[in-house]
Amino acid sequence: MELENKKVLVIGTGISGMGAAKLLCSKGAIPVFYDENEKIKEEDVRGKMPEGVEGEVVIGSLPENIKEEVALAVPSPGAPVDTEFMESLRKRGIPVWGELELGYRYAKGRLAAITGTNGKTTTTTLVGKMMKGYCPSVFVVGNIGNPYTESALEMEEESVTVAEVSSFQLETTESFRPHVSAILNITPDHLNRHHTMENYVAVKERIASNQTKEDVCVLNYEDGYTREFGKRCPARVVFFSSKRKLEEGLYLDGDEIWMAEGRKEIRLMNIHKDMNLVGMCNVENVMAAIAIAHNMGLPMETILDTVKHFRAVEHRIEFVATKNGVDYYNDSKGTNPDAAIQGIRAMSKPTILIGGGYDKQSEYDEWIEAFEDKVKCLVLIGQTAEKIETCARRHGVENIVRADSFEEALKICTETAESGDAVLLSPACASWGMFPNYEVRGNMFKDYVNRL
Repeated sequence: MELENKKVLVIGTGISGMGAAKLLCSKGAIPVFYDENEKIKEEDVRGKMPEGVEGEVVIGSLPENIKEEVALAVPSPGAPVDTEFMESLRKRGIPVWGELELGYRYAKGRLAAITGTNGKTTTTTLVGKMMKGYCPSVFVVGNIGNPYTESALEMEEESVTVAEVSSFQLETTESFRPHVSAILNITPDHLNRHHTMENYVAVKERIASNQTKEDVCVLNYEDGYTREFGKRCPARVVFFSSKRKLEEGLYLDGDEIWMAEGRKEIRLMNIHKDMNLVGMCNVENVMAAIAIAHNMGLPMETILDTVKHFRAVEHRIEFVATKNGVDYYNDSKGTNPDAAIQGIRAMSKPTILIGGGYDKQSEYDEWIEAFEDKVKCLVLIGQTAEKIETCARRHGVENIVRADSFEEALKICTETAESGDAVLLSPACASWGMFPNYEVRGNMFKDYVNRL
């Protein structure tokens, strides 16, 4: 689509919106910034605009005449696509491209894209480091916090891009086609946005919808949804498995990661001697990262050397400190039950666990069942505290304490923990309502621990 001198509706005025606007202005388009939140002030929006970016700002309701004038709409990932407003745009024939689609249309070079309910950030960061150890021009973009649109302007034909892709971003893709895609796992999450599990799964699968057998899709053999998708995936499928030997793909055998390719079986690494990451979830992330990088053409020597020196991503089962004999772990990125299951499974000591937060309509039974005999005390906060407590007591968990604030929860943990215990922040819920995001929640936890 030729955008020069055409008005483009940028829906949402956060990081992705400003990244999109920067690209649009560079292509001669005229952005119209729109945010329905009437508490936002125009001067605040203009204050966030990158240098060289300007355009009309509309707050509250969008006048009909503007809908008639725009040639394209670019919603932020946080803007639901099934609202009456979005439907009114589509009825007018206005294309709706998310920031991911817009960035892809103007990007250059080769692309690896990674999605999944859990493990995206760790895997994307690890693959990015692998690429940077070998390729001269590498961009790590997407849901990880760097707008694709902003980096697209700097890309050359020899560039390599590694993108962390969320379900929200995939809803608004059309031509998006990675050379290598990956779906790490699919478990219930964001059902308040996608409404049904079927919708959520279908959106995740969109990452490979434009791929062909010339491309590769890396899938988790031990996830029922991704294993089934492998049967109808349009790309060439490469599986990884943490539970069985595969004739083709990567698999864990005892403590060793192997790769079966053609008639060859190659031992790659020992998960205890050659990895700094903890937990089976990270073994799966590492196998996925190796498969992605290998199929992007990296030499195995570079790939394995990167794994050996790689440490946990911030806020994901991140060791903070040992204070008075107690180990403290920050897993604030455990924003859904399945992610939090991986957090508790990684613990090897009696654990005081902080859970609760914003209600994304999740169910908590499987998370509670994963406690087994590890959780010494469950400290609950936020909107979901009552719901989680009811579920936990139904499963026989008795030592439960509710806290009115995060600070109170932290105080309860330090008073309850004894030498030889662990304290784990792994909430199984989003941070919204109490915090702007999981990073703020995790940083507050770490600040508290480091002051002990």
